Amino acid sequence: MSKFLKGTMILLVAGLITRVLGFINRMVIARFIGGEGVGLYMMAFPTLMLVITITQVGLPVAISKCVAEAAALGDRKKIKKILVVSLTITVSLSLIFTPGLILLAPYLTKTLFTDPRIYYPLVAITPIIPIVAVSAVLRGYFQGMQNMKPFAISQMIEQAVRIVLIAVLTTLFLPYGIQYAAAGAMFASIVGELASLAYMFTMFKLKKKFKVRRNFFHVMKEGKETISELLRVALPTTGSRLIGNVSWFLEPIVVAHSLAIAGFTASLATKEYGVLTGFALPLLMLPSFVTHSLSTALVPAISEASSQRNFSLVEHRLQQALRFALLAGGISVVILYVFAEPLMETVYGSKNGTNLIKLMAPFFIFQYYQGPLQATLQALDLAKAAMINSMIGAIVKLGMIFILASNPDYGITGAALGIMTSTLLVTLLHYTTIIKKIQFTIYILEYVKFLITTLVSGFIGYWWYHHYLIQETIFTRLICGIIITSIVYLLLLLLTKLINKDDLSYIPIIKKFV
Repeated sequence: MSKFLKGTMILLVAGLITRVLGFINRMVIARFIGGEGVGLYMMAFPTLMLVITITQVGLPVAISKCVAEAAALGDRKKIKKILVVSLTITVSLSLIFTPGLILLAPYLTKTLFTDPRIYYPLVAITPIIPIVAVSAVLRGYFQGMQNMKPFAISQMIEQAVRIVLIAVLTTLFLPYGIQYAAAGAMFASIVGELASLAYMFTMFKLKKKFKVRRNFFHVMKEGKETISELLRVALPTTGSRLIGNVSWFLEPIVVAHSLAIAGFTASLATKEYGVLTGFALPLLMLPSFVTHSLSTALVPAISEASSQRNFSLVEHRLQQALRFALLAGGISVVILYVFAEPLMETVYGSKNGTNLIKLMAPFFIFQYYQGPLQATLQALDLAKAAMINSMIGAIVKLGMIFILASNPDYGITGAALGIMTSTLLVTLLHYTTIIKKIQFTIYILEYVKFLITTLVSGFIGYWWYHHYLIQETIFTRLICGIIITSIVYLLLLLLTKLINKDDLSYIPIIKKFV
């Protein structure tokens, strides 16, 4: 098995576990502090992510790409330079922006947000910035070496620690007010990230073949060329992510003000945003561990193939990634759409957000598809094109949210429509950009087969849920419905040859039987 596929499989397994643990985190938060508390949590979070994006300057992707290329040539000296320069940049920026965000927090909450209680979770999460800065460098190094285990395991450790602490801290602080409980949930994230960094640092110390601290400042002075090489990839990548995070930062602000225009109170607007981003979106994003794993493994794999001028291998790896993303995304869309109501009731104990799930689920196939496309653009030095595409999508999203969410007939549904329109647009733009750059075959028959497979399995799943086991509990019917739908989907994939024996042989457990 190639390093790309092996790394992808490791990330898939770890990603599944991490995503489930992360989803449990969201369930715990939702059940302990409700929609309004989740709203406070989710309104503060984009601000943090914006600052982290600025601090990282797009270096994780650049480190992964440059380390992969240096490792292919056996150049350890260059790998050390990459690490030294990256650590210097990220740590320096984090020491500037961490106190900066704390000082600006009162202004942000009073001026931009409609709910002043956001101040507490925002300040509570700020100390995570320098921890994430160092973690990002180590993550980029391991990905560049195509060793995905340390990063994968660190993610699981982080989520496990967060689950325990979120349950404890939200319970401890809830009597003092929802804002303090949300701040407790944020603080749990800091400890989880710290545990993750401790593990990655230990693995780095054990596996590295050179000493980073030896002649640290001398290496940094000699690293001007390395800085240029990193920033050539990092800055456009930062631009793309910065646009996404500025858009995400502005999203709760635009939603809150739009809902206020539509006649919603500040408290109700916060709760509605909590239902969208804390209830509906986590369910919709649950399957995205597949595309995230593919994207993470794709950057060094395609960078390596591209540096060797092996463009047929570039296309082959991209085709593999897109097919896996499409097939995994298909069953996710079917399950989320068909079983939206019982899923919401089982997971959150509430049907709030069911209409949002049904509205957004069909569009999310483009979200699952987008990750590998963006990773490929970065690996092919097309990060600038990805940035422009993201900028167009962000402008369209915010514009549509303001127009639709400020209309009382749409409300929070308008925000969901804006998000989905942007997702569809950016995915199509990425796809068009790649087709212009490399020779890429589009197998139309495969997409027709895929569409028929999803529709048939969805219909059978719906029919089974509503006509069988009516006397059983919602949970039993839900589990049986999901199992039946998944089996039908897999059988149809095999019958239509969208999955073959070679594909199954890549899965460790099934490999023994194929």
